[in-house]
Amino acid sequence: MSVDVVPVALGARSYEVRIGAGLIDRAGVEMAPLLRRRRVAVVTDETVAAHHLMRLSAALEAEGIAMTALALPPGEGTKGWEQFARCVEWLLEQKVERRDVVVAFGGGVVGDLVGFAAAVLRRGVRFVQIPTTLLAQVDSSVGGKTGINTPQGKNLVGAFHQPSLVLADIDVLETLPPRDFLAGYGEVVKYGLLGDPAFFDWLELNAAALPTDAALRQKAVLRSVQMKAEIVARDETEEGDRALLNLGHTFCHALEKATGYGNRLLHGEGVAIGCALAFELSQRLGLCAQEAPSRVRAHLRGLGMKVDLADIPGDLPGADVLLALMAQDKKVVDGKLRFILARGIGEAFVADDVPSDQVLRLLGDALHRRH
Repeated sequence: MSVDVVPVALGARSYEVRIGAGLIDRAGVEMAPLLRRRRVAVVTDETVAAHHLMRLSAALEAEGIAMTALALPPGEGTKGWEQFARCVEWLLEQKVERRDVVVAFGGGVVGDLVGFAAAVLRRGVRFVQIPTTLLAQVDSSVGGKTGINTPQGKNLVGAFHQPSLVLADIDVLETLPPRDFLAGYGEVVKYGLLGDPAFFDWLELNAAALPTDAALRQKAVLRSVQMKAEIVARDETEEGDRALLNLGHTFCHALEKATGYGNRLLHGEGVAIGCALAFELSQRLGLCAQEAPSRVRAHLRGLGMKVDLADIPGDLPGADVLLALMAQDKKVVDGKLRFILARGIGEAFVADDVPSDQVLRLLGDALHRRH
């Protein structure tokens, strides 16, 4: 199967996202032109290391590239101050210089944390993303948003730091547990919902086959990355259009905080629930027809995904507490809640003046459906 190349056009900081089968085995060839000296520092997590680090090491060795590696604990809990400090100090111990390249080899947690470490190390060293989850391939590895979580909320400390290259090996996705694959699909379907109704139509026909069909998987990753790259090129630091990528995320981040950033609710699951709620809110506000939220929920439910607060195990706080958690979000502007709403599938827009009583009522009704 061929490799698809998506350029991210950002002037002097432009780079390519390469998508295809077997890219880990070609990583040495792909990265060699970037290297001023033939050595890289790789940061991964223990799960990815167990599955794939030997392959990456062999690919680099074949091109005469020396590698040192650090494996962090897996999971969202890693994306905080403690492991961030550990990562930065390890990179300094490896004597990583300004001209060297750091490799983020893992899912969104590793990509976000390592990208942020690269951004602050010696005031900015280059890094390469090799994303190993569906969510990271279609979303977090592209666009240069890096950061960590704090007790106050998700991604509130970070930097815009673009990678020098992204290698999305779609073969790796075959080793993902089904739940992680579906969570990543929450970010795939978001692209259809926010700006490409034809892509959503295609997903309705093909999504069920993505875990087992490499050609379909590559097509889904390619279209998602193309859409993200176009939006990032227009609005790198989220002053306007890039906010559309946050469809579902205002709900999602509040739910992640309420559930402790843990295994109860994965990020992509929160995005799927958030997209369903954003469409329901849009319909309640008279912005879109009744069939739009019904179609979103039916599609996600048909794949076995979480689509409502009732699908989250364990206790949740009340509607007023969830609303207060949303007010902590980065997407708050001048104290007003900013939501991405929709006039229909593929027709999302930024709304800065959503009445909080309507959001409260929606959350109350969604919580009521749990009982």
